Amino acid sequence: MHAQPSVEATHSSSPQYVSPTVSAGQPSIGQQPVQQVQEAYDLETFLKERDACGVSLQLLSVNLRPKGIMTQIPWDLFKQDLPDLNEQDTGVGMLFLPNDDKHEADAIQIIEEVVKAEGYCKIVGWRDVPVDSEVVGRFARVTQPRIKQVFLEHTQGATGDKLEREMFILRKVIEKAKFAKIAKDGVSALSDFYICTMSAKTICYKGMLQSAALGQFYKDLQNEAYTTAFAMYHRRFSTNTTPKWPLAQPMRFMGHNGEINTLQGNLNWVSSREHSLTHPVWEGREEEFLPICNQAESDSANLDHMAEYCVRTGVDASQTLMMLVPEAYQNHPTLLRKYPEVIDFYEYYEGLQEGWDGPALLVFSDGNKIGARLDRNGLRPARYWETDDGMVYVASEVGVLGDVLSNASHIVRKGRLGPGQMVCADLHDGTFKEHAEIAREVAAGAPYKEWVNSNHRLEELVTATEQYHQETQMESAQVLRLQAANGLGQEDSGMIIEGMAQQGAEPTYCMGDDIPLAVLSDKPHMLYNYFKQRFAQVTNPPIDPLREGLVMSMTMRLGKRGNLLQPGPDAYSQVLLNSPMLLESELEAITTQAGMKNKTFNLHYESGKPGALKAAVQALCQAVEEAVKTGCELVVLSDRISEEEMDIKQPPIPTLLAVGAVHHHLIRAGLRTETSIVAETAQSFSTHHTAVLIGYGAHAVCPYLALETCRQWRSTPRTASLIKSGKLADLTVEDTQRNYKKALEKGVLKILSKMGISLLSCYHGAQIFEIYGLGQDIVDTAFRGSVSRIGGMTFDDLQKEVESFWVKGFPEKDITKLEDYGFIASRPRGEYHANNQQMAKLLHKAIGLGGKKAAPMEAYQAYENHQNNAPVAVLRDALSLEPVGPEIDLDEVEPAENIMKRFCTGGMSLGAISRETHETISIAMNRINGKSNSGEGGEDPVRWEHLDNIDKEGNSPTFPHLRGLQRGDTANSRIKQVASGRFGVTPQFLANADQMEIKIAQGAKPGEGGQLPGKKVSPYIANLRRSKPGVPLISPPPHHDIYSIEDLAQLIYDLHQVNPYSKVSVKLVAQAGIGTVASGVAKANADIIQISGHDGGTGASPLSSIKHAGGPMEMGLADAHQTLVANELRDRVTLRVDGGMRSGRDVLVSAALGGDEFGFGTVAMIATGCIMARVCHTNNCPVGVASQREELRARFPGAPGDLVNFFAFVAQEVRMGLARLGMRSLDELVGRADLLRQKEDLQLGKTTHLDMSFLTTFAGHEPGNSTQRRNAEVHSNGPCLDDEILADPEVQDAIKNEGKVHREFDIVNTDRATLGRLGGAIAKQHGDSGFAGQISIDFRGSAGQSFGCFMVSGMKTTVVGEANDYVGKGMAGGDIAIMPPADSSFKPEDASIVGNTCLYGATGGRLFVNGKAGERFAVRNSLAMAVVEGAGDHCCEYMTGGAVVCLGAVGRNVGAGMTGGLGYFYDEDDLLEAKVNSEIVAMQRVQTSAGETQLRELLEAHVEYTDSTRAKHILSDWKNNLGKFWQLVPPSEAGTPEVYASEDNLIKHEGSQKESVDPAPAKF
Repeated sequence: MHAQPSVEATHSSSPQYVSPTVSAGQPSIGQQPVQQVQEAYDLETFLKERDACGVSLQLLSVNLRPKGIMTQIPWDLFKQDLPDLNEQDTGVGMLFLPNDDKHEADAIQIIEEVVKAEGYCKIVGWRDVPVDSEVVGRFARVTQPRIKQVFLEHTQGATGDKLEREMFILRKVIEKAKFAKIAKDGVSALSDFYICTMSAKTICYKGMLQSAALGQFYKDLQNEAYTTAFAMYHRRFSTNTTPKWPLAQPMRFMGHNGEINTLQGNLNWVSSREHSLTHPVWEGREEEFLPICNQAESDSANLDHMAEYCVRTGVDASQTLMMLVPEAYQNHPTLLRKYPEVIDFYEYYEGLQEGWDGPALLVFSDGNKIGARLDRNGLRPARYWETDDGMVYVASEVGVLGDVLSNASHIVRKGRLGPGQMVCADLHDGTFKEHAEIAREVAAGAPYKEWVNSNHRLEELVTATEQYHQETQMESAQVLRLQAANGLGQEDSGMIIEGMAQQGAEPTYCMGDDIPLAVLSDKPHMLYNYFKQRFAQVTNPPIDPLREGLVMSMTMRLGKRGNLLQPGPDAYSQVLLNSPMLLESELEAITTQAGMKNKTFNLHYESGKPGALKAAVQALCQAVEEAVKTGCELVVLSDRISEEEMDIKQPPIPTLLAVGAVHHHLIRAGLRTETSIVAETAQSFSTHHTAVLIGYGAHAVCPYLALETCRQWRSTPRTASLIKSGKLADLTVEDTQRNYKKALEKGVLKILSKMGISLLSCYHGAQIFEIYGLGQDIVDTAFRGSVSRIGGMTFDDLQKEVESFWVKGFPEKDITKLEDYGFIASRPRGEYHANNQQMAKLLHKAIGLGGKKAAPMEAYQAYENHQNNAPVAVLRDALSLEPVGPEIDLDEVEPAENIMKRFCTGGMSLGAISRETHETISIAMNRINGKSNSGEGGEDPVRWEHLDNIDKEGNSPTFPHLRGLQRGDTANSRIKQVASGRFGVTPQFLANADQMEIKIAQGAKPGEGGQLPGKKVSPYIANLRRSKPGVPLISPPPHHDIYSIEDLAQLIYDLHQVNPYSKVSVKLVAQAGIGTVASGVAKANADIIQISGHDGGTGASPLSSIKHAGGPMEMGLADAHQTLVANELRDRVTLRVDGGMRSGRDVLVSAALGGDEFGFGTVAMIATGCIMARVCHTNNCPVGVASQREELRARFPGAPGDLVNFFAFVAQEVRMGLARLGMRSLDELVGRADLLRQKEDLQLGKTTHLDMSFLTTFAGHEPGNSTQRRNAEVHSNGPCLDDEILADPEVQDAIKNEGKVHREFDIVNTDRATLGRLGGAIAKQHGDSGFAGQISIDFRGSAGQSFGCFMVSGMKTTVVGEANDYVGKGMAGGDIAIMPPADSSFKPEDASIVGNTCLYGATGGRLFVNGKAGERFAVRNSLAMAVVEGAGDHCCEYMTGGAVVCLGAVGRNVGAGMTGGLGYFYDEDDLLEAKVNSEIVAMQRVQTSAGETQLRELLEAHVEYTDSTRAKHILSDWKNNLGKFWQLVPPSEAGTPEVYASEDNLIKHEGSQKESVDPAPAKF
């Protein structure tokens, strides 16, 4: 079999496995030819491009690719050296040993001593593994181990699984002895001693090797005596260049391509439960080989540890994968139809084992079976095929053997793994099974339904009518006191809680987060505000909770967990919750009716002296431990007290601190899985609060004060009056609580999805946060394992903050309203906002807003002084710069013109802001030779022209809405953005870019997509975005073609193909680990990496995303720069930074941290007239900066000269700063973090323990300087097939003169993005649709990824063979046809011929596929037409135009987010309806003659191009078959001729099924 796994979050990957298995139905073991091993490592030839598309040859010397192969043990080979081996009772250890004599001897001694002590084995031989070290690269050679094999014969004749267990125990005991020696003697070199495998069935050969080197390095693999029945090959894209040999895969049981997003939680839970994971088969020896997992190892290694332990205990390999990586079994019509019994299996094991969640392709073997499994969301490619000689292959790509044509007649089946699916081959009986059969067999292994039904469900304990309190439960004065004492302000009560109660959704806001970090603020903050949500970027994708929520679940369970290894009817007794958010009545029912022993712990403590809080936390932990030891299965941590009990000397322990401390204390005590934790709290009211509590261990949260706030709000006369006047919907008290609960659940799902996590049960305890501002003592107590890099508050500091809140509940006068802290909106006497009105006024005065002449430098210095005298708000404010020498004369410093070339503006989309703002910014940036950014949404080609029609007043008929124009101006955005929605991304758009930016994440909402409200989608905007006016546009989260580092590398390759003269930038957002990500992006061939801070602006975003996601740009920039330098990659990329940049001082500090270029976002808008009204999301901007309303846009005050003046001032400030530092250019400052100092006079209100050392760490001198990096040539893709095509003089002539030409080529899967460069060349000259010639190219073979990307009108291509992912990506015109070879043995309509995500972002053209496609077919298709004969999940997702015809079965979630275009689905078996996402689209039969004509013409074209048997069959009986088609119709298409049936538009012929002539239009 063959797959492509990947490694941990720090090393993402690109592996592939080949694993030929034995012939089906013909048992035979072992003696398969060496050809299978040869095939496995020969895959290098066909897989190298997926690792790092187009990385230059110079880089290959450091670009290690961890790779390896697992096979059966080649006994014939070993018997050449050890002829007396008895393979029946002998195991082989594959060893990496330290590379020096002494420590190698130490390792060997450990093995010999353990083997002797164990007594049941003896060493019968050692073997030096023959290798060729000359093929090892420079970095790998530094850590290259000595490699030996040890042969261990069982002295008691154990064989089979018994012998495997003995080998497992032996390895574990050896490992413990190694760690014990390291701890005792401090022999760090022994850490290089690693046992790759110790088994009687399988062996791994692996290492840190360059391309095509595995078979060269290990000479055994070239030996004809090496025979095996299977081979599993793996290679990964290593984002770091310094990984160690043991990290190469396969591991001992599996190879893993992906990321475990929940790793920290998984490790915590394994650590807590491992002492209870016992089984008689181990004969009481379990404690000897604990711990099961190792925090220091990768996610892949730890998943392998857990899986291996289960398998060695006797759990079937397939069942193990189903337990650890469950499929999304809910809302799954195919599962319900084919194997419904598996639902009970999954439900049962959810109570025993949390999932290891994240995108993954897993290939595994225990020596008895070999198989592959895909993650629940299908975010890794996996294709398989079977030949008539019984060989089965599984691979992350097709074409890996290069035999699609030569072997066509022998291939009997072609398929793909869908989301959550598995295939498996039995090495003993030779059978090959697909997913449904495997799932049925596993589910039949026990009476899981009966076991599941023995547990409680919450809805059984509380009926719907009993759930919600119908009246307020407290006096309003008590509520105000509790709110004030627990940290709530006016914004929290009014905007957040009441907003959620009213709308059922989290509030939306705009403009980003411009207040100080909580630790820097002089205002008290709730503990949650010190935590920033982490998110997926590059190495793994976020999930789409809006359109793909069917794979997500909020289910949680209360009660203790049983023993995973000994399942049974009494393994556990739990209460199943459909949501973690408990109402008061539900919590009461659980504690009184569920039969679960529980205890409530009051969180209030005696204050008044230092150390009181810490002592209270320790006492709480001890009390909970004692209760759990006596059988307490439910711990309720509660701060609820009556008004009479409120005591100024009895504040509550912060709920988050209590939950985290108890959770980690129980883990350390080995008791965590014996109980569950519920937080009953007044201190949780937002989605972020709920997520943090669950992330640090709470199973459920009862936010009683927030629920009471909802009830109080509905009961006020003001609310009643608003409802009566019609200004508010008529909500009952119950409705408000239901809405609030719904909003919390939706918000928590979004937070999960940002990290790519599907299940709340997996997010539980996973600690997916970064801490800013808490000291190590707090972290170690309650948040162990979380990243906290700047130190901060101690327990005593935190105690002061807690008590400062609590006293607010005891005022001298009764509270009439809550304090307005101004954390969201700027308020007098509230929190400081960096973007404030005083700042805007000073800036407007200095630049002469409105095209006036700029004021003298003194006016700008007033603005500068305002910034310098402001409170400490960001980390750079805590830093100062040390001069390198005496101040120099300003005339010696480089000119402002050079500095301004480094300035860029943010990716603000036209739509979010007005044309006036967008074009004014672009013109200004072009005047200073800086760079503006198109943002998402495309660009009007008129903006690429240079204006020569300017009158004396500075006006132009080309841009009549602008003022202050000059001759030669251009509104071209030099940076063209490619975002997840692909709106407006066409070949012509890209061909006219100076730079192309891939937006992975946005500072204000990392891990999420964007949304443009329908009222902002004017006809002009809709035309640019290829959508419908007035229809809201939602961008999916960035995962469709950038869900892994390999696929990001592919997109970078695609963009370099369509425009080889444009640099490609990748936009990331700061968070811990971004340095490793940046390293991978550099190796993926990006030219520029942009690091954005969490405080970036936005037109609209959920409030929790603005406030609580991402990290400071200073931390991200320092991390990226330091890691790139350490990995010798810094000279390959320009580092661009943005995030709250407002001044020259910001530029200077950012340069010292490593920035080459500097982005300005919000301040650029202010410089063109923004007055910080903070209503961007409403379309009501009073000065037309962020509105599409014509009357407001007419008020736009700015001119290009305003922004030019601002940047001239900033550049002058930079020059003056450089002069003071004794430097003549920014080149001298870039990367000089050694000149940064933490300010000695820094005065913070909360703590004196801030630690800026991470930012002041000098990375070292890198080769070259900043200017050289910025001016470097565009990175090349290297030689490609398109170059050969374009080198043809006839092709060039056809492009130039719009002629005709036809060519034929062979194609292999390393030919990536084929025709993309040709499309770009045509688009540059003729646009997307202006080419009147025809270039026709036919291919034979296996097309690589992104075949036919960015094609334009006049291009025509066919592939006889197959293709991989992303066919037709971004195509704007032309025709693509793909079909299998004519002599294929399989039926094309039953075979997977193309991969995932075809037609992504297409804006025109046609695609005909004679076979099936994978997941997400036609996602974000705007105008392309397509015919396909079957597709996977999420077909037509986010479509905004065009038409898709599907002639076969499809997966789930058809038409999700489809706002335009039409779908035609042939449904012979009446199975489609259950698979359609009906949130937007409606289903109807084809009713109109126009619709019939469109469908029939597409089918006829399909036959013409592909000779499709399926299409010919349908057309042969058209009258009857037409009635079997469903038409999927979004509302925007309801009135079109193809949809709306009028008297003169009905289908005229007779004989159609009744539905096809029903004149009723689709209902929406």
